[in-house]
Amino acid sequence: MSTRKSTAGSCAGTRRRRLLAWVGIVALTTAAFGGGTAAADRNGNHRHRRHPHPKGQLINLQLLGINDYHGHVESGTPGGVAGAPAGGSEFLSAKLNELRRGNKYSLTVAAGDLIGGSPAFSGLFHDEPSVETLNAMELDVSGVGNHEFDEGVIELLRMQDGGCHPVDGCYFPGDPYPGADFQWLAANVVNGAGETPLPSYWIERVKNVDVGFIGMTLEATDTLVAASGIVGWDFLDEAATANALVPELKAQGVEAIVVLLHEGGSQTPPPGDVDACVGISGPIVAINNALDPEIDVVITGHTHLPYNCLLDDPDGDPRIVTSAYSFGRVVTEVNLVLDKRTHDVRRDLSTSTNHTVDQSALTPDPVQTAIIAKWQPLVDAAGDTPVGTITADINRGGTPPGADRGVESAASNLIADAQLWATSASGADVAFMNPGGVRADLTFLDSGGEGDGVVTFGEAFTFQPFGNTLVTYALTGAEIISVLEEQCQPAGSSRPFLHLGVSDGFTYDLSTTIDAGDCTSVAVTNAILNGSPLLPGSTYNVTVNSFLADGGDSFDTLGTITTPRVDGGNDLQALANYLGTFGPVAPPSIDRVNEL
Repeated sequence: MSTRKSTAGSCAGTRRRRLLAWVGIVALTTAAFGGGTAAADRNGNHRHRRHPHPKGQLINLQLLGINDYHGHVESGTPGGVAGAPAGGSEFLSAKLNELRRGNKYSLTVAAGDLIGGSPAFSGLFHDEPSVETLNAMELDVSGVGNHEFDEGVIELLRMQDGGCHPVDGCYFPGDPYPGADFQWLAANVVNGAGETPLPSYWIERVKNVDVGFIGMTLEATDTLVAASGIVGWDFLDEAATANALVPELKAQGVEAIVVLLHEGGSQTPPPGDVDACVGISGPIVAINNALDPEIDVVITGHTHLPYNCLLDDPDGDPRIVTSAYSFGRVVTEVNLVLDKRTHDVRRDLSTSTNHTVDQSALTPDPVQTAIIAKWQPLVDAAGDTPVGTITADINRGGTPPGADRGVESAASNLIADAQLWATSASGADVAFMNPGGVRADLTFLDSGGEGDGVVTFGEAFTFQPFGNTLVTYALTGAEIISVLEEQCQPAGSSRPFLHLGVSDGFTYDLSTTIDAGDCTSVAVTNAILNGSPLLPGSTYNVTVNSFLADGGDSFDTLGTITTPRVDGGNDLQALANYLGTFGPVAPPSIDRVNEL
């Protein structure tokens, strides 16, 4: 495994990495799901309060955390914080360097989705640019996220270990992709033999104190990625997996334990103050309540929302639980105080802060600028080709666009229209599009010399980057209604409702109840297709992408259909052909669903 380069402010010179690869997690889980037992005086919360600390007893370890980077390498792609531009590799790296100054011991950690769902700059090249920028930022360790599995386990292992892409080859002749200098962790991803594809945990020695990091993705990952890439792999309960590893870490002398978890929550209202914890809700609340009290810090992600919380563990002791927004817009700084005598974390002295990566207050890191310049000619060659035209912005749902996947959007409806048209020769009657598959907006104004209203291949890729195959198969009217009811996501989901894009000619009435962050009821009525009522017993040809066809996003009905599947080709190519054929394309209406 590659190790990161030594720099000032790092733990270089004291580094000792021990990796648990191919662990028998299933056996561990069976034996130890109850978790470790908290020591009566754990963390020194009471033991030292009335006495001065002997000189040199305490060690300050800085943890800098990020999550959901998603290959947002360029400074113009991430968006902002409170209306100010923030994020991008040049500024994220500059902020990390700024925060490291003066800290003798510093580690940079992440909570997944570093790759996948990326803009064209990185996504066109299987996110090799994303990893290169993170290597230069001297990231140490990360839990995997669901998007790390977008192209399957085998591709994730290539991203870790290096080597040229099996189809696209080397992007720079004579210079193969070297892999990640940081270590991805996948504790809750197991095969039938109980093996994990990547290590379950990573241990760092800071002076005489070992700090353990457990990394994992959300249990629902198998509902969020294409099934073909994860055949034979299961995704286990997050808390139970971490708790089962606590005794193993403690047996190696590890008392200070950090979880890097790709699951999260949200404040009320989202996103809220990036450095606050107002009305925190979502899956992270239940997970924190179930995590062993021996776990000292939980750094989270997935929801793309920031928070900085102190949540009680099962013993009633406050535990740091954080998230750093997304796209490199925020960095979490955890100042972890370690006790050399107990080898544990002094939670009463440890603190955390979320820092905004404000572009106006930072000087771009020239190392990152050079990486961008290296890849730019390849990006230009691949992405500058015009594919079609539009008359106005075509946006995702919510304010700002993309903030709400639970409402009908012109962007999702556009893709559904394109997919219906592309598969019309296969007899398609209706098409549906999952909102999470739309990763950006199509903007009318010129963004790089292509001209107003022109959509380039790179922009289309950023809009819809996953490269799924279109599938057309027969469903009954009753099965279509079942699919639409499954927009109401299972209790505890990060997003309670996922509003499918629907193709032109299909309308229905929708009534839902969202209670305490969960979708508790849904009714789909008055479904009309091309002017005629949808009949429960009649058969209709439905087009979806292969992700949905495999039951992705908990659309289980689509995954159980056994009628023959007709291959409709690549989804991105369908979109490009549609824009080129019918351009200039106007934003589709967002009244195809009548929300009661």
